[in-house]
Amino acid sequence: MNGKILISVESLTYFYDDNCAIDDLSFKVKRGEVLGFLGPNGAGKSTTMQMITGNIAPSAGGVTINGIDLLSEPKRAKAELGYLPEQPPLYRELTVDEYLRYCAKLNRIARVEIETAINRAKTRCGLVDVGSRLIGNLSKGYQQRVGIAQAIIHNPAVVILDEPTVGLDPIQIREIRQLIRELGNEHGVILSTHILPEVQATCSRVQIIHQGKLLFSDTMDGLDARLSEPVLRLKLSNPPPLEMLTALPGIESAERSDAGYIELRHSPETNPAGAVAEAAVVNGWGVLALTPHRKSLEQIFVELTTGATGEEPAA
Repeated sequence: MNGKILISVESLTYFYDDNCAIDDLSFKVKRGEVLGFLGPNGAGKSTTMQMITGNIAPSAGGVTINGIDLLSEPKRAKAELGYLPEQPPLYRELTVDEYLRYCAKLNRIARVEIETAINRAKTRCGLVDVGSRLIGNLSKGYQQRVGIAQAIIHNPAVVILDEPTVGLDPIQIREIRQLIRELGNEHGVILSTHILPEVQATCSRVQIIHQGKLLFSDTMDGLDARLSEPVLRLKLSNPPPLEMLTALPGIESAERSDAGYIELRHSPETNPAGAVAEAAVVNGWGVLALTPHRKSLEQIFVELTTGATGEEPAA
């Protein structure tokens, strides 16, 4: 992706007393990207978000927002930021329009442009029909939309969302994910979450942080390649001895797995699925299933953060 770099984090470090919560963290986000910032609870996600948004100062390192240094020019840099914390900063006794008008003034939008900014934010967030309703009477999904609307009302270059779908029902989650993808077309977006499907559904890049260190950073295409393994999962109605399977061209090993499956490991340069299927027909093994095996993002996550394989033990 060739978009302009909107967030540059360089060697960011933060200490709580003698405890290093964030350790030499560096990354960049471009316009048009949705970066999934993943980590288990306590990994340092929220601390990182607090530093990027200027709410706490780093012990070392720096942050630039749309080319503006956050430490030396905090007001200018923060004007390029929109932030939705995990607990949306809503005033439940206000209507949607009243609240967004208040947020527009906080963001120093010119008086003559306020109504245009409100209408634009409501349109983008699907709030056009609820402008006169009290925020406290809206569903959790609509309240989250209002929270996103306040984050984008001043049309910032960067939008940071911290756990935006926690507590929503499946339909609301789908709607918010679609909104996040749309925001990614015009802004640089950071999505901080511990929900793995969230990243796969919305993000163009993913980073995994654990104990304050960046363990993994790649595009979703790169992640997809990592999820692929040179393994075929085979299920037969009349399975032969494993020795017959390892004798097939391209098969390096065979072992029994869960639910009656056999896992056939092969060279990454070859795909012996055709030879396996042909041998099954000739020998009457009865193919019930023959599929490539893929790791889940959850397995990658567990491997990186715990050192475990992420595999469930076979029954």
